[in-house]
Amino acid sequence: MLQTVWVSSPGSWALQEPGHHRQGKKRSWKCRFVRTIIQHPCRRHAPKRSRKARMLRKIQICLCFFFVSGILYEISLLSSCVFSYLPVAQHYLTPEQVLNLGKSIIFLETTERLEPPPLVSCSVESAARIYRDRPIILFMRGLTNETALDLNTSYAAFSLLSSMKNVFIFPLQMESVFQETPLLQWYNQVVPEQEKNWVHVSSDASRLALIWKYGGIYMDTDVISIRPIPQESFLAAQKSRFSSNGIFGFPARHKFIWDCMENFVLKYNGNIWGNQGPFLMTRMLKTLCNLTDFQGTEDHSCQNISFLNPQRFYPIPYPAWSRYYQVWDKSPSFNHSYALHLWNFMNRNRKVVVAGSNTLAEKLYKTYCPTTYEDLIQNAKHRDLASPEDT
Repeated sequence: MLQTVWVSSPGSWALQEPGHHRQGKKRSWKCRFVRTIIQHPCRRHAPKRSRKARMLRKIQICLCFFFVSGILYEISLLSSCVFSYLPVAQHYLTPEQVLNLGKSIIFLETTERLEPPPLVSCSVESAARIYRDRPIILFMRGLTNETALDLNTSYAAFSLLSSMKNVFIFPLQMESVFQETPLLQWYNQVVPEQEKNWVHVSSDASRLALIWKYGGIYMDTDVISIRPIPQESFLAAQKSRFSSNGIFGFPARHKFIWDCMENFVLKYNGNIWGNQGPFLMTRMLKTLCNLTDFQGTEDHSCQNISFLNPQRFYPIPYPAWSRYYQVWDKSPSFNHSYALHLWNFMNRNRKVVVAGSNTLAEKLYKTYCPTTYEDLIQNAKHRDLASPEDT
């Protein structure tokens, strides 16, 4: 149920002003909400009051002032925190209503699967914990308005995620997403069944359109957040002079994202993996900036766009992706990182977090997505250990 920070009946704040006598007799005042503050408590020719009466009047005005200030403060917080009162399972909000709250963290699932695996759940949960004052949105291609009603009872991960107050799960309706962007014409002409990399290409296009329309941060579903990203307009360097598109953030209607969408259509080649993704971001950034190698952990900046050091998201590079699923003698601190990309695309053997394995990934789950770890990992271990009779 939508809850409001403050509720009161008109009578409780009644702000009454009893009538005064024309002969100048003493007038009695009661708090009349905001008006009491701006209205002088007595007229020029009213009789003088006793010191005690004047003191009581001042105290009354001060109390009213602090009361109103508190209410106005709560109202000012409402716009930034309203989504914390709107669990997706209880309120059938549209994506636009949530996205228009501003500064969303956006995840995409462009396959048809309906059960988010533990890594997706961990990515969403970690973002929800790190960005408690922002909406976290998971768009899913396989989700429809008809299936949305039964998700909490059908899938454990949905029940887990929808219990978080700032997490929202919506169907991904691409035709609607691409409206009013250069991508709509491309989408109407492309034939998904003939596309070699449609899952990736459609995701590349959708993230551009959503960030251009509404602003915020896009993250892949294999990114574990560990601390807030301070920049508003940024790209993430995968290595020197090369940008990823797995994490980026911009305000709404940013020209760079519009130019990326136009180049997406102009240079479209769905047969080359990444041509509409990291290669697109890299070639567009090169039109603005003279990219140089990173030295140490500094970030680069160009045209008011921050190009963040590889240490921010990719401290373990993709050739060494399997180290996330290995046991370390001493776990890295990741002091220079905002989030960690676990390179799930490289994980063709489908390595997973196993309870009790003491791998780096398991430690990350325990720290940054403990609910996912307890509910989906530990409980799975317990189920596997249970005997058929116990089950």
